[in-house]
Amino acid sequence: MSIARLAALAWRRGAAAAAGLARVAASALPAQAPRTLLLPALVLAGGLAGCNNSPYPVNAERENTLFYSFDERSPRYLDPTASYSNPESAYTFQIYEPAYGYHYLKRPYTLEPKAVQAVVTPRYIDKAGNTLPDDAPADQIAESVYELKVKPGIRYAPHPAFAKDAQGKYRYHSDHALTRAELGDKRSPLAFEHQGTRELVAEDFVFALKRHATTRIETPVLAIFADYVIGLRDYAELVKREDVKLLAGLPADMQDKPFLDFRRWPLAGATVVDKYTWRIRLKGKYPQWSYWLAMPFTAPMPWEADAFYAQPGMAANGLSLNQWPVGTGPYMMTEFVRDRRHVMKRNPHFRGEPYPCEGMPGDREAGLLADCGKTMPFIDTLYVTIEKEKVPRKEKFKQGYLDVPEIERPEWAVDFRADAEDSDAVKKLFDQRGFGLALSVDATNWYLGFNMLDPVVGRGATPEQQARNRKLRQAIAIAVDWEEGYGRIFKHKGGVAAHGPVPPGLFGSREGQPGFHNPVTHRWVDGKAQRRPIDEARKLLAEAGYPDGRDEKTGKPLVLSYDFQRAITPEFKSENDWMVKQFAKLGVQLEIRATDFNQYQDKTLKGKHQIFWGGWLADYPDAENFLFLMYGPLARSKSHGDNYANYENPEYDQLYRQLQALSDGPAKQAVIDQMVTLVQQDSPWCFGYFPWGGQAYQSWVHNGKHSIMIRDMAKYYRIDPAQRAQAQAEWNAPTRWPLALLLAGVLALVWVARRGYAARETATARRALPGSQGA
Repeated sequence: MSIARLAALAWRRGAAAAAGLARVAASALPAQAPRTLLLPALVLAGGLAGCNNSPYPVNAERENTLFYSFDERSPRYLDPTASYSNPESAYTFQIYEPAYGYHYLKRPYTLEPKAVQAVVTPRYIDKAGNTLPDDAPADQIAESVYELKVKPGIRYAPHPAFAKDAQGKYRYHSDHALTRAELGDKRSPLAFEHQGTRELVAEDFVFALKRHATTRIETPVLAIFADYVIGLRDYAELVKREDVKLLAGLPADMQDKPFLDFRRWPLAGATVVDKYTWRIRLKGKYPQWSYWLAMPFTAPMPWEADAFYAQPGMAANGLSLNQWPVGTGPYMMTEFVRDRRHVMKRNPHFRGEPYPCEGMPGDREAGLLADCGKTMPFIDTLYVTIEKEKVPRKEKFKQGYLDVPEIERPEWAVDFRADAEDSDAVKKLFDQRGFGLALSVDATNWYLGFNMLDPVVGRGATPEQQARNRKLRQAIAIAVDWEEGYGRIFKHKGGVAAHGPVPPGLFGSREGQPGFHNPVTHRWVDGKAQRRPIDEARKLLAEAGYPDGRDEKTGKPLVLSYDFQRAITPEFKSENDWMVKQFAKLGVQLEIRATDFNQYQDKTLKGKHQIFWGGWLADYPDAENFLFLMYGPLARSKSHGDNYANYENPEYDQLYRQLQALSDGPAKQAVIDQMVTLVQQDSPWCFGYFPWGGQAYQSWVHNGKHSIMIRDMAKYYRIDPAQRAQAQAEWNAPTRWPLALLLAGVLALVWVARRGYAARETATARRALPGSQGA
C-alpha cells in the first residue's frame, strides 16, 4: 500500500493529524528507504488522532437519525393481521396508518382521525331496520353502523407491487407474474428496478378487514372480530373452503401459496360505499370498536402487496409482509438484517402532519408545545440495532450512542432512577448529562400464568382434580411475594402488587381503593392489604395432594416448569433465582426453561407450556382490554388468541360478552367486579404487579412524552444532531497518552533505522570507489 493511500485512509478515519505525522515520519527517512517502515507509525498515528468507539458508521451521529435498540430476535410478524406483540409495535405503528390514533399529549387519551376525515359516532339500528337514538339501551340495538371517509391524497410508500409499465400494467405481478429466474437473489423490495405508489382508497380498509379470515397466517383477533363484524365468521369458513380449492394438488409444505384474493368474496359487515367511503356493520353495540380502529389490525392493506408476495421464491428470499411491510405511515422499512439491524426511513410520499398545539398542564413548561404546528415527521431515519443484554445497552445510552434505549419499552426511566438512587456519583453523572427520566403510571401489568390445559397446574379433568389443582395454584399465588420482589429487591422494575388483572387508572379498576384486595392471597389488616402467611399456602398445598412439596401417592418431589421467554442474562438470572426461592418456600422445585420470543410463541401455540411469565401493555384505555386476556374463545393453544393461560370459564365468558356492550357506568362496574372475583378464586394467574413507567431520553431528544398507548411516537420526536455529536465526543474522549508514548517509540525506531540505513549506504559507497579494495 502506498504512502498516499495510507495517509488517505487515516484522513477518512477522522485523523488529519495522522496524515501529517506520516509526512513527518516520511521526511525522516532517506528517499530510497523502504516505506514499509512507516506502517507502524501510521497505524499508531491514526489510532492517536482518530480513536473512536462509536458502533455506527463514520459521522452517523451528525445525521438526522434516531438510534435505539431491540433486545431479542427480529420481529416475527410485521403483517398487521398477525402482529400482536409489543416488540413488533415498534415497527408496525411507524409504517402502517390506521383510521384513528390518539392525541399525543392529551390525557385521558383522546381518539383523533389519522387516515380518515373524522372520528365517527356509530348509527344504531333495531331489528326492524329503524334508526335508534345514540342513548338507546344496548338490548334494543341490533346493529351498529360505522361509515368512514378516507382523507383524499394519501399515498403508499414506494414499493414494486405498485410499479406499472407505460400501458398501465403491473410489472411484477398479476399482468406479468414473476418467474423464479426474474426474482433471482433479490432480498429487498428496493432491489427491484421499478418502484411505484398509488392513492389510498376505501377498498384497502375493506380488504384489510377481510384478511382476518385468512388460513395462511395467525389471526389473533379473529375470534373477537367474528363476534361482532356481521358475516365474518361465515366468511372465514368460506375462505377456508376456497383456499382448499386453490391449494388442491400442490405440495403441502409449499411456502409460496397462490394469491388469496379476498376481493372475490363480499363480506356483509365491510363494504365499499364509494372511492373514499367504507361501511362497517357490527352486531349489537360494541363501544370498544373505535379503539380497534386505532390499531394496525384495521390499517389499510393494498391487494397488490398480497399478490406481489404470493409469488414463487418470495418466502425463500425473505420477501413478505413480515419483513417488508407496505403502508402509508411516516416511515418505510429500508433495511432488514435479521437479528442484527433494522432501518426505517422517511416515506417520501407521506403527506406530513402538524405537531399538536394543545396538551396538558405542564406540557408547555416541559417544552412539549415548542413545535406547535410544525410538519412531522422531524426525523429522517430510525436506526435499530440488536443489543441482547441490558448492561451494554445502558452503557451505550450513557455514552450517548443510543438516543433512547428502546422505543417501545416503558420501564427505562425506572431502571435509571434506581441506579441514581443507589449512588450519588451516578446521580451526579445523570444530572450532568441531562437525561430525561420522568415517571408516570400507565395501563400495564405483569403476572405469573398457569396453562389451564396442563394436567398438574391446569383446570383438571374431574371435579376432584379441579379442586386440587385450584388449591395448588392458590398456594403458589400466596407464596410468590411480589411486594418483596418488585417492591424492594428489583427496584429497577418497581411497581405496586396487583390484586386483580385491571390496572389502576382505568374505569372499573378498584386497585388502591380502601378495602380492595385479593382474598385468596391477602387479608385486610389495619387499613391495608397484608399477604397471607406461608403456613396457609403450605396447608393449601397439602390439601392439593403435595404435603411439603411431595406427591402424597408417590412420594416424589413436585417439579414444575417455568417458561421464561428471554435468554438468561445476568440481569434475568437474579429474577429467576428469586422466583425459584418463592416456590422453594413450599418445597416445590421450579425448573427454568428459557426460550427466545419466537420459540416461546411456538410452544404456547402447541400448549406445551406449564407456568409462564406474562404481561400486557394496554392496546386501548378500557378494562375490557385486560379482561379479554382470560376470555375462553381466545385461548392461545386453541384459537391463537392472547389468552395464554387457556382459561375457560362459561360464567366468566358470559360476563365478558355483557361487558363488551356496556359503556362506563354502574352496570359496567358491577360486571367487572364479578369477573375479577371469579379469576381471583380460580387463580389462572398469579397476579403480579403494576409497574411504574417512563422512557429515558437524551437531552437532544425533544418532544418525548411517555405513553404505552401511543406507539407511533417516532414521528413526534425531534433531535439535535449537532448537540449529540458534541456530547459523544466529550463523553467518549479517548485516553491518548499511551498511544502517544508508543508513537514516540516508533518514531525513535524510525530515526534509528534511518541512521543504520544511512551508515550502510555510506559503507557501500566507499566499497564501490575505485581502488578501495586495496586501500
